[in-house]
Amino acid sequence: MSNTALIGTRKGLFTLTAGGGRFELSEPAFLGARVTHAVADPRDGALYASLDHGHFGTHLHRSDDGGATWPEIAAPEYPPKPAGVVHLNPMSQQEIEWTTQLAWVIEPGHPDEPGVLWCGTIPGGLFRSDDRGDSWQLVEPLWNLPARDKWFGGGYDDPGIHSIVIDPRGPGRLIVGVSCGGAWRTDDGGATWAVAAQGMRANFVPPELADDPDTQDPHCIVRCAASPDVLWTQHHCGIWRTVDDGDSWTEIPEADPSTFGFAVAVHPQDPDTAWFVPAIGDEVRVPVDGRFVVTRTRDGGETFDVLSDGLPQQHAFDLVYRHGLDIDATGERLLMGSTTGSLWWTGDGGDRWELVTANLPPIHSVRFV
Repeated sequence: MSNTALIGTRKGLFTLTAGGGRFELSEPAFLGARVTHAVADPRDGALYASLDHGHFGTHLHRSDDGGATWPEIAAPEYPPKPAGVVHLNPMSQQEIEWTTQLAWVIEPGHPDEPGVLWCGTIPGGLFRSDDRGDSWQLVEPLWNLPARDKWFGGGYDDPGIHSIVIDPRGPGRLIVGVSCGGAWRTDDGGATWAVAAQGMRANFVPPELADDPDTQDPHCIVRCAASPDVLWTQHHCGIWRTVDDGDSWTEIPEADPSTFGFAVAVHPQDPDTAWFVPAIGDEVRVPVDGRFVVTRTRDGGETFDVLSDGLPQQHAFDLVYRHGLDIDATGERLLMGSTTGSLWWTGDGGDRWELVTANLPPIHSVRFV
């Protein structure tokens, strides 16, 4: 059970501490900088933060003293492009540059892999570090997949890896989610990859390509820790669930008020329980009818509860990004941050939400420590 969380925002990184019915927010680290993702490594307690400095590029930092100091570490860097190799964005027909545009997500490796970190980037490259981020190597077998020529951008112009889902059953086993490039699984630390998006369906491509697993847009993918074969995804075109580690996905056809959104969380012990934050749709990314709600299923998607207690129920414009919802190891505490800079906490699985603050910069990520 955690009482501490990292909050990455448009203008800095905050630490939230909860206790005794009260919440405290730290002074921000990296004041004024865009913190795209921050995570704690449960293996050694280190904290990691990814910063987007715009024209000044991507920078990564590590703290080994609980956030008191944040020395800079290496950032993922693409190797020189081989002569004659060109990757075109299939939508724009523009060449995709071999350079790190964004370090979208950082994920600690398996507990039996001390020092191993993974980083998902735009333009769609996965990087691995074996020394706690002091150096990074591009996972070239994924980068060089023939199917990669089909990948294109979702929210960004170029494709990006936003979900890195570690399999607790052994080192080297993980699934990555790509917008827009589907999901890919490796069981050997990245040496080989298999597509893991069969059953997903896209409505933003020509009908004959709708079922192509190589061009799907899963917005976020999460795994149930106690039942690792069960994963959920909030997809651009709905909600899907797999019970066979990504071999096949089944659509959840209905979840009022909407199946569109970006964030998803799954109960760590109960694979049938998951939470989503709905919006109207792709072109109108605000809550339905101005009511900000969370939806929860406890039966594998057969039915959904609409959770609204403590959330704004009129004139709400909050959107929750892919990394803006997290759940702790108890399965009862959830944290949620929105584009309006509002942060909510629940200790009862979402039955009631407490507003921590409505005054933060737009929130990119929340993560329990």
